[in-house]
Amino acid sequence: MSLFAISDLHLSLSGEKPMDVFGTTWENHHLKLKQNWESVVREGDTVILGGDLSWAMRLEEAAIDFQFVDALPGSKILFKGNHDYWWQSFSKVKAALPKSMIAIQNNYAPYNDNVALCGTRGWTIPMIREAPGDDEKIYKRELIRLELSLESARKDGFSQFIVTLHYPPFSPSLNDSGFTEIMQRYDVKICLYGHLHGKDHSRAFTGIRDNIRYFFVSSDYLNFCPLRIDP
Repeated sequence: MSLFAISDLHLSLSGEKPMDVFGTTWENHHLKLKQNWESVVREGDTVILGGDLSWAMRLEEAAIDFQFVDALPGSKILFKGNHDYWWQSFSKVKAALPKSMIAIQNNYAPYNDNVALCGTRGWTIPMIREAPGDDEKIYKRELIRLELSLESARKDGFSQFIVTLHYPPFSPSLNDSGFTEIMQRYDVKICLYGHLHGKDHSRAFTGIRDNIRYFFVSSDYLNFCPLRIDP
């Protein structure tokens, strides 16, 4: 049983928002994803999906993208991204997902007897913490969601945590944030994130910082191939 991760699939199999407008890298990217996924992931493996799964605006419109992911090998652990507009009611999302897909919001998914898969969407790190506005409110709410996810796993006896955020956990200048503080407090060892594309790949941090190993898993950065993660 192996663990993989990839984010930002940006599927639009309905054809309403083809991704090739963002460059040749994205031409028929769902076919690249399928081929690469099936070359590395086996049944019994787990794949973390770090947000921005589908461009659909409504839950029912995302069904064709769910079906595509469901047909791929492995169990899928799904986190919300900023473009997942179809993700409104968590209970409705859970009811709509195929059996191979599990959504995470204030909860967690067990990977094995010791490791829990936790996380939340995250948000842009406010440059001035005390500044009023929607960004500050969303940021603070996402901090609460991350702690709820981690705490629910800890209360159930898990001692090791892998955190997935859609947004980077750092500010653009790589300063720490409330997300990094919470992860340090829970002794998180691995953090996955995506969201950045194209030229912004250059500002994605990977490696170890404050005893946390960070992986950047945007699909175009990974050439649309899930990255194996060793817990």
